[in-house]
Amino acid sequence: MTSSIQEDTFYEGGPAKGDLIFNVLLGFTLIGLPFTVGAIVRTLWLRFRITSRRVSVSGGWMGKDRSQVVYSQIREVRCVPRGFGAWGDMVLVLTDGSRLELRSMPNFREVETYIQERIKSRPESNGTSTDSIPSKGFAA
Repeated sequence: MTSSIQEDTFYEGGPAKGDLIFNVLLGFTLIGLPFTVGAIVRTLWLRFRITSRRVSVSGGWMGKDRSQVVYSQIREVRCVPRGFGAWGDMVLVLTDGSRLELRSMPNFREVETYIQERIKSRPESNGTSTDSIPSKGFAA
């Protein structure tokens, strides 16, 4: 007898389209070309999948780098708005101190709230509370 736990998808897709548009417009200047190339690469190969059980990110050259974390591994979420708040960059700080970056996340405030709810609903095994950890900005 096998039992499977249902995994509901909250968000599945690529980075914000506004990031690409903004960086292409910035690319008309010589200084903005590296940012434009970065935005094009993100648009082509970066994909996020946020479910009720885990956060998965595939990216890198040709989308071959894949990272996946379950909510019990996440210690805190840090966000910085971009594009006048239309999208944002997120960093998931894991319990072992490593970080997972989610660049140009569309609807990042809703995603942050969803992840925070999953983090708070997990049972705390070490007796520490995530409420005392600030969750704004990238600063440590």
